[in-house]
Amino acid sequence: MTVMVRILAFVLCAALMFLPTKHALHMFQQNRYELKRYTDWMKEKLSRSFFKLYKEFICFVLILVFLWLPKVWMILLADTILALLILFVCFKTEKKRQAIKPLNLTWRVRRQLVVLIVLDILLFVPFVIKLPFKWMGFLIILAYLCNWIMMYLMAVITEPVENMIKEKFMKMAKEIMRTCPAKIVGITGSFGKTSSKNILQEILSEKYYSLMTPASFNTPMGITITVREKLKPIHEVFICEMGADHVGDIQQLSDFVKPEIGIVTSIGPQHLNTFGTLQNIIDEKMKLIENLPEHGVGVLNLDNEYIRNYQLKNNCKIVTYAIKQEDADLRAVNIVYSSQGSHFELLQKGGSCTPFKTKLLGEHNIANILAAIAVGLEMGISMEQLQRAVAKVNYVEHRLEVKKINGLTFIDDAFNSNPVGSSMALNVLKMMPGKRWIVTPGMIDLGEKQAQLNKEFGMKMLHKADEVILVGINQTKPILAGLKEAGFDKKHIHVVKTVKEAFAIVYQNASSEDTILLENDLPDAFNQ
Repeated sequence: MTVMVRILAFVLCAALMFLPTKHALHMFQQNRYELKRYTDWMKEKLSRSFFKLYKEFICFVLILVFLWLPKVWMILLADTILALLILFVCFKTEKKRQAIKPLNLTWRVRRQLVVLIVLDILLFVPFVIKLPFKWMGFLIILAYLCNWIMMYLMAVITEPVENMIKEKFMKMAKEIMRTCPAKIVGITGSFGKTSSKNILQEILSEKYYSLMTPASFNTPMGITITVREKLKPIHEVFICEMGADHVGDIQQLSDFVKPEIGIVTSIGPQHLNTFGTLQNIIDEKMKLIENLPEHGVGVLNLDNEYIRNYQLKNNCKIVTYAIKQEDADLRAVNIVYSSQGSHFELLQKGGSCTPFKTKLLGEHNIANILAAIAVGLEMGISMEQLQRAVAKVNYVEHRLEVKKINGLTFIDDAFNSNPVGSSMALNVLKMMPGKRWIVTPGMIDLGEKQAQLNKEFGMKMLHKADEVILVGINQTKPILAGLKEAGFDKKHIHVVKTVKEAFAIVYQNASSEDTILLENDLPDAFNQ
């Protein structure tokens, strides 16, 4: 009987750990497996929901009350019923949960899970074996909460192994790139790099057999996976997106990839939490150009003031592009938008105008096309080929992508919104016919300026949107303040908790003549 009770206690503890462990791993993954980011998220989560821990508090109080029951078997029965009730509520809540970005069960996550299981066994087996039956109830609370904290020990244990695995695979990828004849193009920027990469891939494919890093595979391991699995000797060009949210990231990637052509799309206050200062961001992004070989080519967005004012420490060839700056080597002029796309003329310094048309919308997409044209010209692609390629460029997923859903017109700009991109998206929305809607949770990763930039975002919506739906009561407060300060009619502002509620309002009230802008799509760790 004693053995059966202890086995039952262990089974209940394991069951109570399941969902919290899954959620903890999910949030650790969304915070890029970085303890500092995970800690910051935990602090923010606790500060927002400290008073929502009443369920855990009630359980703790009940366990204390159960201790007053006259018989041990009564205490055990009450604790078991409470544990089963907690399990029922947890699984019912999980069934309703709709993760925006579900947990990706990578090999890294699997290794982390194995370590967590071992740690849990080492922690709970002694308790289950030796703890008096009367006190077994406290294992309920411990099991439910422990792995949120155990993540720290797991991360410390697994980090050396992950670093060893990373170094091994990066060494293999370096050898593949060394023996492959492909010209390597590196792209970085605070925003616009993924769109530029996709556009460049389509344009260079007009003449060359080209490979790009997929999705947002812009980290050392993301690039390593792409090289090991996809880069072949027949490739003539390898387009490599290079992300950075810490000082030293671009330097590391430049040493790893060794690009001959580098593009810096933009620089701004993205990832201020991890970079610390804007100057650190500027210096780090420009490392891509400063690490190019002497025969290399740097392609720079002259409209960006931080790029324009930077004193480069490299004598390689520099090609500039812009929409507003007249002294750029390549400019887009006479831009016209419609629901069908954009028309513009390419003005070369000292040259003539060449007309282009594209399905894409927004100044930043036009700027990204200019960057791709600059690289194309450097690689010998004719103007006629470039015109044809630009006309065929498809929407970049979730970046001002026009969609028809249930008879309604959506502009999907849901990927990683930033101050520049969101402002341009509003300018596009302003030109659209019918009632103009915007659905947004706001912007994140902007450090101490986040509240102010979101407030300015709200102020900019006046006269550009007719209906505003803010997703997330807490993080959209600065946007709401900006809307009110700008004088936006509060009757046309809707604040909801979930994306599902936002779409319900749209489908109930929007017509086929309207346009709905979806600006940003935060992962679950941030959507509050």
